[in-house]
Amino acid sequence: MKKSLKLVLLNSALVLGLAASVLSAVQAPVQGKSKETSYLIAFKKESLPDDFEEQIAEAGGSVETVVEDIGIVSASSDDPDFLDKLSASSDVLAAEKELEVFLDEEEPDAADGQPITDIPQPDWDDPDQNYHDLQWDVKRVTNDFASHEISEGNSKTVVGIIDTGLDFDHPDLRKNADEKGSKTFVPGTKDAWDENGHGTHVAGTIAADGKVLGIGPRLTVRAYRVFGATGGAQQSWITNALVTAANDKVDVVNMSLGGWRWMAHNYGEKGDSASMVAYHRAVQYAVKKGVTVVVAAGNDSRNLGDLHDMREYWKETYGLDIKGPSRVVPAQLPGVITVSSSVEWSDDKVAFYSNYGNPIDIAAPGGDNGPEYDELYREDPKGDYLDKRDFRYRTLSTWPTYLPPYFTSNLKGYAFMHGTSMAAPKVAGIAAVIKAEHPNYKPSQVAALIRKTALDFGKNGQDKYFGAGEANIYEALTD
Repeated sequence: MKKSLKLVLLNSALVLGLAASVLSAVQAPVQGKSKETSYLIAFKKESLPDDFEEQIAEAGGSVETVVEDIGIVSASSDDPDFLDKLSASSDVLAAEKELEVFLDEEEPDAADGQPITDIPQPDWDDPDQNYHDLQWDVKRVTNDFASHEISEGNSKTVVGIIDTGLDFDHPDLRKNADEKGSKTFVPGTKDAWDENGHGTHVAGTIAADGKVLGIGPRLTVRAYRVFGATGGAQQSWITNALVTAANDKVDVVNMSLGGWRWMAHNYGEKGDSASMVAYHRAVQYAVKKGVTVVVAAGNDSRNLGDLHDMREYWKETYGLDIKGPSRVVPAQLPGVITVSSSVEWSDDKVAFYSNYGNPIDIAAPGGDNGPEYDELYREDPKGDYLDKRDFRYRTLSTWPTYLPPYFTSNLKGYAFMHGTSMAAPKVAGIAAVIKAEHPNYKPSQVAALIRKTALDFGKNGQDKYFGAGEANIYEALTD
């Protein structure tokens, strides 16, 4: 069953979202309580003009977020002519209404696959109890945890997780989660604690050390929270988080978020999209700082390299007639490692939901609903096969201990989830362990080693589904 989108139709819009199959997103102009609109502004130079605040004020706006290192600012205004006034400035490259990502959780259905209820609840007082045998995904990319005997990473190597935050007190994460260094970019919040669950699941995949194990159980994970419990994330928050993580000297960033982005050839009066400029600059800034940026490919089952496929998808699914070139961000930005999702039961197929195409660099296990559901879905993507979903084929990782169990099981503190959101952190963890062993490696060298040592799934050599193959940290460490 495809995820649903609550779509607000705009002339030119940016659709982004957490790239897990349990989440979807729609972007709409951000409206304040006073009916003010938020705007994203990209100045021509990556150093802001000295009078940028005055320019914004003279146009009828007030500054909200400043990403000084890359010349990006968000501002609010109730003046309907604000954009026209500001765009008249020779210092402005692009400006547009700022767009916001919303989470839309996958809800259980009466005809859904049954939740998993036969796994013992965690006994935090029993150090011998664990769920390691259920971690088919981590076991596969670590060669049954054999890579841990060579390297578990180290606490000096930091993975920044741009997501919903972390449960810093989770028994499997508390040793490795850097609460002090974590930050929130969500207005009205004072900390980076996870109120949704997605970020904690991602973090466990990277660095859990307990009843479940991550790729590098000695790595440090740090939260850069851009999503609240139910609210959205503005583009400026995401951009600011990436630049901040780079300035904090993290080694790897995981961005399990992504979505469709389309641009007309003459987008706006100046021909540029402020959102695309912001994303591109932020990624390049991070890479130049030595940060390896890992991103999810997205869960639309589309060929990212086929413009026709993308146009047809939006037309059929949402009634949007998109003109001009189209791309997915951050999956199709230069400088990132883009990850598709492999499954437990096949080394020939990626997950039914996974995007694919020439932007794919590598694959990693993200899970799915099992071979029966896969066969039915591929025969008829619009069919209703909820009762055929087998949640055991999803990936098990940490879940906030203070949130209700995720609907795929009754487990407290753990959840079975699937999506390219679950695939990307495998690669982020692999990148971080490589960086721990080779601290002088540049992002390009980290990426090259991941590709070189991948297991060749699918067709021989590079292909559009798995890229270089399925990532494997044991192979990387023994190369």
